[in-house]
Amino acid sequence: MKKRIAILGSTGSIGTQTLEVISEQPEHFEAEVLTAQNHWELLVQQAIRYNPNAVVIGNEAYYKNVSEALKPHDIKVFAGSKALNEVVEMHTVDMVLTAIVGSAGLLPTIHAIKANKPIALANKETLVVAGELISTLTLEHEVPVLPVDSEHSAIFQCLCGEYTNPIEKLILTSSGGPFRGKKIAELQHITKREALKHPTWTMGQKITIDSATLMNKGLEVIEAKWLFDVNFDQIEVVVHPQSIIHSAVQFTDGSIKAQLGLPDMKLPIQYAMAYPERLSTHYPRFDFAQIGQLTFEKPDVSTFRNLQLAYDAGRKGGNAPCVLNAANEIAVQAFLQDKIGFLQMSNLIENCLKSIPFEKNITLEILTETDIETRKFAEKQLK
Repeated sequence: MKKRIAILGSTGSIGTQTLEVISEQPEHFEAEVLTAQNHWELLVQQAIRYNPNAVVIGNEAYYKNVSEALKPHDIKVFAGSKALNEVVEMHTVDMVLTAIVGSAGLLPTIHAIKANKPIALANKETLVVAGELISTLTLEHEVPVLPVDSEHSAIFQCLCGEYTNPIEKLILTSSGGPFRGKKIAELQHITKREALKHPTWTMGQKITIDSATLMNKGLEVIEAKWLFDVNFDQIEVVVHPQSIIHSAVQFTDGSIKAQLGLPDMKLPIQYAMAYPERLSTHYPRFDFAQIGQLTFEKPDVSTFRNLQLAYDAGRKGGNAPCVLNAANEIAVQAFLQDKIGFLQMSNLIENCLKSIPFEKNITLEILTETDIETRKFAEKQLK
């Protein structure tokens, strides 16, 4: 039987690539639910092509547009955040792929877990903000969380067959972004156009800026802690500009297993959706001789401070990662709107981490309050 997928955030980079995988593997997958926040026209195009059972447009202002456009088609149309939380619980959904950008992915993921739906997780902020809560819920409901990020997918693949063997450390690789090797003086006047030119990956704007500041890697560090039940001293970040080794695991005997491949997000997307099967593809293959060499170096955390800020927030725990994430979302948005400079993003995030009251014991309510408070504080700092 085909696996019926609910794609949360189908109009984004991961969402559109997920639909490409469905097109390439029509005997294995079909789109059951598609959702978008504002890109209603693309959502309509996707719905007409893939004929899902239902679509959700998060911004209720576009409900009429979507509803009228899909009236000739037998597709249910819903709108708003409440509908997003409810649609993942549909009995016809076999798996929920969460590709919504930012902390907005948290609540629908919680609803999907409580409905016992397997999660293909592309929204790293869910575990960054609420890793402890999500981990408790997945254990309680016995719901698998399959990572879609290329780095976490690589670690997951390396751990297959090794579940009883203790991990010494996880090695998360990073391309280094477009400004690898540059110093603070060279980053003073970086433009958003320059920051959006990632050397190896094609991604959405937010994650591309996060990659340029190394915040993306910091968020992945926190996510890895919860996905693989390790402490932060067991997670090492290594800059690997070629983006061929997607990550690795070192075991207590000193042996290292790594997962390699050409940079293509459709591979980890398909792996998560098809697990434990590996489906055949016609994607280009990696050629060792053609690449020539693979290089590695330590990240420069004194210049790219966001990585260190993420480690510090992760180690502190409580609501600190929630503050980190909310402040970063505001900082990236401000940079993309030319309100602050590239280096000022780190200053804003650090100021929020120092200023927002720390809460050690967290609940969903506390995280919601922290998120709101951090965003308000960060917006005030921009004025």
